[in-house]
Amino acid sequence: MRSYFRAMPLALAVALVALLSGTAPAQAQKNAYIRSSVLLDQAPGRADAQQQFEKETAPFSDQIKRMNDSLNAMIANYTKAQATLTPAARETRGREIQGKQAEYQRRTNDLQQKAQQREAELVQPILDRVKGAIEEVRVEGGYSFVFNADQGSSLVAMDKNLDITDRVLTKLRSVTAAAPKPTTGAPAAAPSGVTRPQTPPLD
Repeated sequence: MRSYFRAMPLALAVALVALLSGTAPAQAQKNAYIRSSVLLDQAPGRADAQQQFEKETAPFSDQIKRMNDSLNAMIANYTKAQATLTPAARETRGREIQGKQAEYQRRTNDLQQKAQQREAELVQPILDRVKGAIEEVRVEGGYSFVFNADQGSSLVAMDKNLDITDRVLTKLRSVTAAAPKPTTGAPAAAPSGVTRPQTPPLD
């Protein structure tokens, strides 16, 4: 669950550019900020969701590894026998490898797309609960805006007394028991780090 879970702070940052309560005069505004990376790292359910995703990923990782090993072996055998093959045989073997590589890439892309969809299914409820907790704390505290103060934000200096991250975490934990747990049985991702074997040139 590497890609999406690491991107969760960014996803929340986009959603929480500011939570606005209304049209209060500028001089009457009361603002606060949160650290989205802390919230999303410690959000109840995050570890379970990541564990569930990794569990679903394992069989697909094995499948992609077997396909990759098979393709590499096919290329190695071609390379070893290339000098003894006729031009026609080299062309035939080369095309077979290209076809297998295309199938390998197609299957990998398909699994990656399914994995991204599954990641979104597991992460979205967590994001929704985080945003809901922020809104509740904002209303309770009478804040006009709640900003995200994580790295990359436009905020360059903040009063630490305005940091409501811990209050939001407390709110999140108070509703954990009522939150639905991630469902199982969805497809998972292809493993990261699988390199694409090089296709031998056709003569």
